[in-house]
Amino acid sequence: MISSRFFDLLHSGKPVVLDGATGTNLQARGLPTGTPSDVWVLDNPAEVIRLHHDFITAGAEVILTNTFGSSRLHLAHAGLDARFEETNRTAVALARQAAAGSEVLVAGSLGPLGEMLEPAGTLSAETAAQVYAEQARLLAEAGVDLLVIETQFDLNEALAAVRGVKSVTDLPLVCSFSYDRGTRTMMGLRPAQAAQALAGAGLAAIGINCGRSLEDNRRALDELRAATDLPIWFKPNAGLPHSDAEGRMIYDVTPAMMGEQVAGWVAGGAVLVGGCCGTSPEHLRAIAEAVRKVA
Repeated sequence: MISSRFFDLLHSGKPVVLDGATGTNLQARGLPTGTPSDVWVLDNPAEVIRLHHDFITAGAEVILTNTFGSSRLHLAHAGLDARFEETNRTAVALARQAAAGSEVLVAGSLGPLGEMLEPAGTLSAETAAQVYAEQARLLAEAGVDLLVIETQFDLNEALAAVRGVKSVTDLPLVCSFSYDRGTRTMMGLRPAQAAQALAGAGLAAIGINCGRSLEDNRRALDELRAATDLPIWFKPNAGLPHSDAEGRMIYDVTPAMMGEQVAGWVAGGAVLVGGCCGTSPEHLRAIAEAVRKVA
């Protein structure tokens, strides 16, 4: 079964290597600033495949589809809702093509919807659940091995997302939060609160991704580990970016600096490790090499 492949990997007793960043790497390869990375699924598929392949070559055992912003609602914000189904199905096919001939698993990425839920906003929890369910169904039908609800900051949206995904598929599900206020999300949610709220949700793993500094993400990891028995998915940023003289985004955390942190992440309870924004294939290679040493 598809799902058993992920659980076999998850419970192998060894850390699992995830991939790195999608958006920032595609920007470095020519994606115009401000353009959703999902656009290249249809407009520049060769580059999407190449990035997936580069991460696999670097040591990734799980790669994420380029569908972070591919919910119908999010695509509608960019005027791309007519490409909703084609974008999601093609993104899975591109990841599958990159992983062909290997044991690498493909995870379907589901990012935030881009609208606030009630009472802070106007989007109802029921509508949010339906939007997540619609995308999850497409990704599952297209052949992903697992689904990852990522970069969450609002507990209400995360709960709606999990409910929506669970209503349409039994694939393993990860839910990951961005603690970009140190050890709190932008809505004030702490790792322990997220763990408590999702304890009975049937997740395969709970996670941390994006965020701020490696140090802040490590503190969030420590709090999450103390609050849950679930496997932890951990994909921190390579620090915060700044612009160079030509307007390019620069991340100061080097591959070596990131690799040096891996043993501490695993000791701190991370079972699945990779990187988020700024994490290049070179960073991922350093992470994978460090994971092999730990294992």
